Amino acid sequence: MINDLIINTGYEALISGAAAACIAQIIKFVIFTMRTGKVNFKIFTTTGGMPSAHSAAVVALSTTVGIIRGFDSVTFAIAAGFSMIIMYDAAGLRRAAGKTAASLNRIMEDFYKHDVQAVGPKLKELLGHTPFEVIVGAAFGVFWSYYLHYLLLK
Repeated sequence: MINDLIINTGYEALISGAAAACIAQIIKFVIFTMRTGKVNFKIFTTTGGMPSAHSAAVVALSTTVGIIRGFDSVTFAIAAGFSMIIMYDAAGLRRAAGKTAASLNRIMEDFYKHDVQAVGPKLKELLGHTPFEVIVGAAFGVFWSYYLHYLLLK
């Protein structure tokens, strides 16, 4: 059976993380569509927004490593440390870069009021996440990893 080749292996950890990221992007797309009433397929390839796909992916990966190797293992500690760095970056550095881009876009619009096209395309503003978006992504990652493990056990 295919489950026997996946469960309790590195494949399960990789599948858990990748699937968590994909599902988080789908959730993000649905939330955006419901909130705005517009369908925007670019949401699938953008960063930022609710929930954090980065957080969902790395926490699902870390949790699956913990389930397989034990939450007291060095392997889990490495995965958890990696996850914390990614989540800190998403809510800290990338969020600050997005705020900076928004400020620069406003300055350029004010400065080039007569010829906005001369500036070129706007800088991408939605780069990072709020702490809440990171926490929701992380919670989804934990849930997903346990759910996938349960499904594979069947």
